[in-house]
Amino acid sequence: MKSFIQVIIVAFLFITFLLFLPSLTKERNFKTYSDAQLRATAKAKGLKAIPNTYEDLLKISDDENNPMNLEKIALGKELFFDAKLSLDNTISCSTCHMISKNANDKKIILNAITSKKQPNDIKDANNCVVCHLSDESGTDRLSTAIGYKGATNPHHLNTMTILNSSLAKYLTWNGEIKTLEQQISNSIQAPHKMNIKADELVKKLKNDEKYINDFKKVFKNENQENLTFINIQKAIAVYVKTLLTRSSFDEFLEGNNEAISKDAKRGLVNFMNFGCSGCHTGMSVGGQSVQRFPLRHFAGIHDLRPNLGSPPDFKIIDETFPFENKGGYLGRSNTQFFRVPILRNVTKTSPYFHNGAVDKIREAVEIMGRHQVGLNLSDQQIDEIVEFLKTLEGNIVDYSKDTKVIK
Repeated sequence: MKSFIQVIIVAFLFITFLLFLPSLTKERNFKTYSDAQLRATAKAKGLKAIPNTYEDLLKISDDENNPMNLEKIALGKELFFDAKLSLDNTISCSTCHMISKNANDKKIILNAITSKKQPNDIKDANNCVVCHLSDESGTDRLSTAIGYKGATNPHHLNTMTILNSSLAKYLTWNGEIKTLEQQISNSIQAPHKMNIKADELVKKLKNDEKYINDFKKVFKNENQENLTFINIQKAIAVYVKTLLTRSSFDEFLEGNNEAISKDAKRGLVNFMNFGCSGCHTGMSVGGQSVQRFPLRHFAGIHDLRPNLGSPPDFKIIDETFPFENKGGYLGRSNTQFFRVPILRNVTKTSPYFHNGAVDKIREAVEIMGRHQVGLNLSDQQIDEIVEFLKTLEGNIVDYSKDTKVIK
């Protein structure tokens, strides 16, 4: 009896200590910034504004091996939206990388989501897509990518946004593809994507007199046949380089203190002070490195059921990821290294993480705080970071029309 009372007292003292712990510890004192200091610090940490003129675009995107010009951009755009690039003429690049309000592309996605051939768990997880097809996110908003004849990605990977992707150094979840041309080739030829071989595509396009003439015009200086698979890749790559988005954050970086709210500014301070900007950096606010995820694990015990006989039933959660790893994908060479996602327009590109396991941006921020930077973020801190992320929502700049925005 005495020992039981002692246990009760110890437990009471321990619980009391936990309740008063917040008042016994001091908040971490982070630096405060004026607008000018905040802007300068953001730039020093590699956060840069998206160019707003064609001339400035050329400075960061032009390539002597694939020079940019308006004619090549126009050809690449036509190819990007053409379903001829798939074996059965049903899928275009824009089907999965939505950047237009093309009703046919949306119909393909909706048919794929509602198909009776799709497993129920995939259909249920993708129901939210129906409401988000108008967001022009540069992705399809599916938890797993759907390609040729409804085929799903074999690793349950979702589609990365194509917006601002040309600014990234790594283009896939494992970071193994580093050039737009290489990724375009992969997307066209992969069986679960567009499923058409290079020679088959060239042969198909050569049946179109307009494409023959356009390729002759655009690649007239080539010392080879104009309509080739390499030139198809080059044209689409040049168009993708123009798919950059400017937002209120760019205006702030360029000197407009009123472009973003006070909450967003506090969120930017959190974003930098907590270490988020160490990986999410550059004009694209991400995509510049391949990092391990998660860096930190937190203990988790699930399904604790008391019973009258044997000891309680403990089931330990698989702590490989802080969410169900549907598809079993483990990143580059199964080492849990992933390309750092681009955060521009991130509030419009849910679901999050490689397998689309997380639907809400607040939950994604909380997970990154706990498992990547080792902080239990408060609700206020999460809200402020989300407000900053909203300032990265932008529209595609039409560099051929003096920075007017594509509608």
